[in-house]
Amino acid sequence: MGLAASRVRRSGADLTQEAPAVTEPRSHTVRPALSIVVPHYGAPEPTRDLLAQLAAQRYEGAVQVIVSDDASPEPFTADGCDVVRRDRNGGFGSAVNSGVAVAEHDLLLVLNSDITIEESFLAELVDGAEPWMPAVVATRVEEPFGSRCVGRLWPRPRHVVLENLEPLARFHGRPWFEKQLGNDLSSWDAPVAMPTDWATGICLFMPADAFRAVGGFDEDFFMNCEEVDLQRRLHRRGLPTVILPAPLIRHIGGGSSDSARRSQWLMDARLRYHEKWHGGPGLALGLGSAAVVNLAWNSARALAGRHVDARGGYERQISLVRHAWRNRR
Repeated sequence: MGLAASRVRRSGADLTQEAPAVTEPRSHTVRPALSIVVPHYGAPEPTRDLLAQLAAQRYEGAVQVIVSDDASPEPFTADGCDVVRRDRNGGFGSAVNSGVAVAEHDLLLVLNSDITIEESFLAELVDGAEPWMPAVVATRVEEPFGSRCVGRLWPRPRHVVLENLEPLARFHGRPWFEKQLGNDLSSWDAPVAMPTDWATGICLFMPADAFRAVGGFDEDFFMNCEEVDLQRRLHRRGLPTVILPAPLIRHIGGGSSDSARRSQWLMDARLRYHEKWHGGPGLALGLGSAAVVNLAWNSARALAGRHVDARGGYERQISLVRHAWRNRR
């Protein structure tokens, strides 16, 4: 699990601080020790900003912060944390696995680097998760476009096909359509903690021993779908996934790679996930059919005077599916 890495820096990472009693409901309680893994690739500033936010946490407990540098072109350096430097770029899951390999504590928190959190984040997260443990726990996320639906339903081929049908794009954001795409509306901005099938991987809190027991992230997933695959295996071991109403995470998103590469990674991951958990050509055939529908739709729009490259769009979509089909195993 993430053996292609070296541990390059270690310095004091105990973030224990006394919190003001007026803001902390459990100000006199020593909270459990945490190991936080932050996968890193690209510009160092977002990760360093997050480290500063973690150092400012009002949390009465030991915190080990691990940055897993996924062979970033500029090697990451920072004080007050462990830095694991991988010798090759393996993607999100591989980076997390390399970080977990040096985790010292029983509770594991995986965080994206491009987020903003408040000083009470760790305390609120641990307190909110406690009644559900052992579990995979996520929390509410705000993005530039609004609230993100963190809770999801187990992926089915129709979710992906509907998402790729351009004639239906105008329905995005409407509750009935979001449900058809696999978003769990019951957990979306719910005022209380809600179980769901799986949660997006911006923030995942869980017992470290459960993570290790299922082998961590499947490193065959370079980017995307690794978190649902992990949670499906944990679910089989009896761990639910729960979405908390607080604390709030503000997520920037956007990634460190161009959109064409991200589109291919997403398609590759979806067909790999389908092959692993369902099998057969159903998803690929459905996506091919969606590309044909999109071609007809965009051809009609072009005839009506819209500026759209119907043929080029079709060829790009078919290319994505073909590449993913060839690399699904």
